Amino acid sequence: MDWNVNNAFKTYKEMEPKAIMDMSLVQHPDPIDIGLGSSSSDKANTVTPKRKKTMTSVYLKYFETAPDSKTRKCKFCGQSYSIATATGNLGRHLANRHPGYDKSADIVTVPQTPPVVVKPSQSQSKAQAPQLDYDHLNWLVLKWLALSSLPPSTVDESWLGNSFKFLNPAIQLWPAEKYKAILHEVFRSMRGDVKTSLEHIQSKVSVTLGFWSSYQNIFYMSVTGQWIDEHWSSHRLLLDICRIPYPSGGSEIFSSLLKVLKIYAIEDRVLCCTHDNSQNAIHACHALKEYLDGQKVLPFCYIPCAAQTLNEIIDEGLATIKPIISKVREFTQELNGSIELSDDFIQLTTAYQEGNWKLPIDTSSRWSGNYQMVNILCKAGKSLDSVIRNTENCLENRMMLTSAEKNAVTIVHSYLDLDSFHKTTQDMCTNKDLTVGLALLFMDNISEMITTCQKSCHNPDWLRTCAESMAQKARSYNTQVCNVFTYITAVLDPRIKTEYIPETINLESYIDEARTHFIRNYSSSHFTSSMSSGYRPQDMDEGGGGNISFAEEIARRKRRGSMSNNVVDELTQYLSESIVPMQTDVLDWWKVNSGRYPRLSNMARDFLAVQATSAAPEEIFCGKGEEIDKQKYCMPQDSTQSVLCIRSWIEAGMKLKFKSNEIDYERLMELAATVGADNSVGGLDKNQHTR
Repeated sequence: MDWNVNNAFKTYKEMEPKAIMDMSLVQHPDPIDIGLGSSSSDKANTVTPKRKKTMTSVYLKYFETAPDSKTRKCKFCGQSYSIATATGNLGRHLANRHPGYDKSADIVTVPQTPPVVVKPSQSQSKAQAPQLDYDHLNWLVLKWLALSSLPPSTVDESWLGNSFKFLNPAIQLWPAEKYKAILHEVFRSMRGDVKTSLEHIQSKVSVTLGFWSSYQNIFYMSVTGQWIDEHWSSHRLLLDICRIPYPSGGSEIFSSLLKVLKIYAIEDRVLCCTHDNSQNAIHACHALKEYLDGQKVLPFCYIPCAAQTLNEIIDEGLATIKPIISKVREFTQELNGSIELSDDFIQLTTAYQEGNWKLPIDTSSRWSGNYQMVNILCKAGKSLDSVIRNTENCLENRMMLTSAEKNAVTIVHSYLDLDSFHKTTQDMCTNKDLTVGLALLFMDNISEMITTCQKSCHNPDWLRTCAESMAQKARSYNTQVCNVFTYITAVLDPRIKTEYIPETINLESYIDEARTHFIRNYSSSHFTSSMSSGYRPQDMDEGGGGNISFAEEIARRKRRGSMSNNVVDELTQYLSESIVPMQTDVLDWWKVNSGRYPRLSNMARDFLAVQATSAAPEEIFCGKGEEIDKQKYCMPQDSTQSVLCIRSWIEAGMKLKFKSNEIDYERLMELAATVGADNSVGGLDKNQHTR
């Protein structure tokens, strides 16, 4: 469990000044008791005794009497009570706040903690340092559960509770049901902040869809929103995770998606949806387009995921050699797990001059792992055979590859040019400006490579069959992206423009449609302020009846024509200029040039938010995706939405909130560090005295 200060989030110092409430001061009207270390005294009815009586209760040894003899203080948490408080109330405090107190080997005497958790100044003595409240620890555990995508039931594991008890017997974790209830409340509070963020954006929103099934055979959909703000900063925020009801088809996906859009009130501002290429998702997006067209809102489009399409193309190409790849993967897993085998392999690759290999080698079932398996066989085949022969008893003969198997892998690697596929996927994973235009450039190059393989007369029939299957996937993608909105999105990338758009969508009619869309939606709105500050037709009407003269009508038509010409000139000028280098930051370029293209830049801000992929490319191509899939698969239904959404929102920089109150984790971490340091020093002193 990684509870370091790097996981804490900064306070509102840089934002509008406001008092940040310590969680011990938060009001909790509902029955969920979050117990954030309040030091307020419990008032009990004081009964004046008729005669003095010596109190010999077994509970008193867990309380320390103050010097003024007016209060008693709990040695575990520092809670103060009046000296006249009945011992039964003291016993209830111990039972409720410190279960197992009577089994504690050591009693930690805690100084009284002020109601607001603050970092002690240097002038304060170590004896006055604040003590960490154990409920604060529970809030750190809650954040750990969210950031690690772990279900609340994790805290019911005996090993976890025993680990805390080993550090301090007084520590008591909340039960799983309490963690679950608080996580649901945190989810509702943070979702309110997401709604507020979307209410204030001025540009269009594009969404992406992801799908998976859990171990409970429940089908889920994630909906993520993307937009670009007025400062040309890109934003990506998970909107919701929905359970898709049975039979989980296109109509059920459409209903769930529309519900999310309405919750955030963006159904009239959504521009595009990028889906995962599944037929049900395509049907749902088509139904959403029909619905939005019927509502007469702005035009809406949907496109397939470029990374998912490329992954499917690669799978078709590797289909015939998958059994061989599995054999090599089994060997590589043995190699990664044995120091002796690893040393032998490294020595042999050096002796045979078969390259430098960094261990452990990626053995994931994603494309990155498959490529490494093919690479080992093609580029370190001699070393691989030698290690297997030298350890036949360990690895057995089942790992030995026949010459036919080796030849098949070599043919696929050579004729399909797998190195180029690898370079393409690497660039897609590392390029922070993976726009639709750049994705189209990659996919066009892949199509050309497949065509070359198909036309080669030296390839065996089985390889040409694989190439045909790959070509079908590529054609399906090209068909789905062939529309004017994809064209507009591509040309607004200054690295692409019309120069690098594939021929399949670089149609002459699209440029005219793009100009029409530009004039219709991005011309008049930017003149509203200038026209309202000047004269108005009714001000010029001498009759005062609201009718304008024929001369004024002519003048207005001239002005409209002038505006349209200016708009067209912006687009024409932009397209006439040379493209910029591929390493150019697209959003920075538009930020600098928005003054030259005031109207076109607004359209670019909308369309450049359209995503080329429905998920991060590294999640599709690399082993990281396997870990994410495993976490989502293992999450129970009652925690999936709250835990995964909270994690995504925290990673996006949002503050964790409970009932609209911010949980100040930075202060909690400072307090934990201070108390930990003091306890370490105290423990050292104790050991020294013992000696």
